[in-house]
Parts: sequence; C-alpha cells; structure tokens
Amino acid sequence: MKTKTKQLVSLLLLLLWTGTLRAQDELKFSLTEAQDYALTNSFVIQNSSLDVLAARKKVWETIAIGLPQITGEANYTKFLNLPVSLIPGEFFGEEAGTYIPVKFGQDYNSDFGFTVNQLIFDGSYIVGVGSAKVYLQMATQTKEKTEIEIKHAVAQSYFMVLAAEENLLVMNENLVNSQKLLSDTRALYENGFSEEQDVDQMRLLVQKAENEILKAEREIRVARMVLKYTMGVDVESRIELTDSLDGFINPLLEQQEAVGGFDYASHIDFRMLDTQRQLSMKELKLAKSAYLPNISGFYNWSKTAYGNSANLFKSSVPWFKSSMVGLNISVPIFTAGQQMAKVKQAQFAYQQAENEQKLAEQTLQKDYLTAVADVESAVDQFKNDVDNKQLARRIYDKTTVKYNNGISSSVELSQTETQYIQAQAAWVASVIQLLNSKITLDKAIGKL
Repeated sequence: MKTKTKQLVSLLLLLLWTGTLRAQDELKFSLTEAQDYALTNSFVIQNSSLDVLAARKKVWETIAIGLPQITGEANYTKFLNLPVSLIPGEFFGEEAGTYIPVKFGQDYNSDFGFTVNQLIFDGSYIVGVGSAKVYLQMATQTKEKTEIEIKHAVAQSYFMVLAAEENLLVMNENLVNSQKLLSDTRALYENGFSEEQDVDQMRLLVQKAENEILKAEREIRVARMVLKYTMGVDVESRIELTDSLDGFINPLLEQQEAVGGFDYASHIDFRMLDTQRQLSMKELKLAKSAYLPNISGFYNWSKTAYGNSANLFKSSVPWFKSSMVGLNISVPIFTAGQQMAKVKQAQFAYQQAENEQKLAEQTLQKDYLTAVADVESAVDQFKNDVDNKQLARRIYDKTTVKYNNGISSSVELSQTETQYIQAQAAWVASVIQLLNSKITLDKAIGKL
C-alpha cells in the first residue's frame, strides 16, 4: 500500500513538473511586447548593436593616433664574415697607391632600446577625429533605422496571425453549418423527401469547408513562423498573442488621421542623410588638410654591446648607451594638381549630399500624404467589405432556410455559400490592408 502511495505521489509531481514546463515554454505577447522582444533578441538588431560598439572603438582608434606611440626593439647579430675596408698603405709605411684590407668590428653585437613618437600637428588627424565621431553617429542612427524596420515587420506579422486566426473561426463555424445541412439532407433523402443529388451537393459543401479550414490552418502556421522568425523566437517555441483585432481596428474607424504636415527633420531617414552630409563635409575638409604641414617629434634611447664571444650578456661585456631627440616637419610643395582634383571631387560629393537631403524633404512629405490617403482608402474598403460580408451571410442564412423548406435548390445554396466564403476572404484582405496602412503611416511620420 505504501509503495502504491509513493508511486501515485511521484506521478502527481511529474505531472505538475511537466505542466510547469509547458507553461514556461508558451510565450505570451501583446504587439508592444512582441516588438520589445524582437529589439532584444533579433539577430539583425544584435548585429546593429555590434556595429555601434565597433564604431565606438573606431573613434578611440582615431584618437589614439595623436597620443604618444612607443616602440621597443631588440637585436642580436653574429657576423659570418666581418665587412672589410681598404686603408691606404702609406698609413702603415707602405708605398703610396697600395691598400691594406682591414676588418672593423667584432663577431657579435646586440642592442635594445625604444622610440617615442608624438604627433604635434596634422590637419588630417583633426578632421579624422571629427569624422570618427560622425561615423559613430551614423552607426547609431543605422541601428535606430533597423529597430524601426524590425518593429514594422513584427507588426505586419502580428496582424497576419490575428487575421488568419479570425478567418479560421469563421471557417469552423461554416463547417459546422455545412455538416448540419448534410445530416439534415441525408435524413430527408432516406425518408424520400430529397434527391441523392442534394446529398452529393451537401457533401461538396462540407468538403469545400474542410479545405478552407486546412487552408486557414496552413496560413496560421506560416504567419506564426514568420512572426517568430522576425522576433528572434525559436520556430519550435509556442507563442500566444494577447491582443485582438478589434483593439487595433476600432480606433481606426472611430477617428481618422488628420492630413497635415509633420516634422520631417526628426525623421530617421532625414537625420541619416544629414549625417551623411556631415561626413561629406568632413571628407572635403580632409582633402583640404593635405595642404597643411605635418609636424611630429621623437625620442630614441638604446644600448649596444659588441664582442667576439657569443655571450654578450656577461657582466664583463660593456654596454654603450645612445639617445636622441628630434623634430620632423613635412610640407607639401607640388603635387601636379593631384590634391586639387581630390578637393574638387569632395566638393562635388558634398553638393550631392546636400541635394539628396533636399530631395528627402519632398520624399518624406510625399510618403506621409500617400500613407494618409492609403489609410483613408483602407478604412473605406474595410467598411464596404464588412457590409458585403454581412450581406453575404444574410443571403446564405436565408438561402439555407429556403433550402430546408424545399424552396431553394442545393445548387443555389452552394453558390451563396461560395459567395459568403469569397466575402470572408475579401474581409480578411481588407483587415490586413487596413492595419498595414496604419503601421506604414506611423513609420512615415516617425512614430515607430
């Protein structure tokens, strides 16, 4: 008895543990939560964050060029054959015009030391530091742009899932109705009040409804997979969406977006083009800085030892110190017009950047007005499709009643059922169009 009790307790604990794991495996998201999750877990966002970190290191890399640079060196040399010099013979009492070969140096020598270089003035360095900071700004804005694109993609995928799930509910309801009609028609046929053709027609309706359900289920699976992929969720994980379609649609139907201007200067696309213009300006200054002199200073210290023994590190071997300090000045004098050509190219690039920024002002305004018009059109289309869906449903219901009373034929009922399914598909498409047009408008005015 005790053994069975222990087994029962163990089984209950196992079931509780398994249930806990399943609850943990299922993730629940509102649209905002799904977007926030994507901004943390999306691989695209992670790479953008790494770009920003790399840009920060690039700034320091550029700054470090102007800081002291210290280089250490050490050498150990064995001469296989010492160099020979010819000395005039008269130095040694020989006849004039004769030369005596003499070897200078010892078989082994070693030295070590270090050199310190310090940039004092370089126009390109000053411009480079400023350019690196603008480069960091560009990387940060690119990350922001990527985040907007991810949020936009998540919203579109989220709406697709909700619309597909709503469509499945309607298709399931339609299947139940078709199955009831088939059951009633079969009963009438068995009692001699209906023809076999009517039974076959009802079977076709049931099969069509079953196919629509299979289609809707596939659409849900695909939409969920796209959503999880966009969010950075493992495709095998289970997710639940907590927002409803009505929560997104009703506000759009109650209040229309007012047509008017918006602050394009705060839009990410305009700010990125402004940063690109700043980079072009830096490149122009960099080209002009080549006309300025380059000044740097250095300090060198070293110790050297010589000997005929391989071991130069004995205490008896003397080491000789040497050191020096100096200044280097480089001044460009003549480049045959090469540098001037670079300056002109940079000027043209800067003018192009200015033109692109001006074009962006008009483009953003055009995109905004287009997005507003698309929302208005989508609202009108949605309202029409809602009316069409309700009308098709009423026609289908009335035809069903007529069919049950022997007034309408099974063919007519099949036609009205097909009409209702088409109206439902049009409604789903208009829902997606409406919600996507709103999220596109938010993106156009920089609200994402």
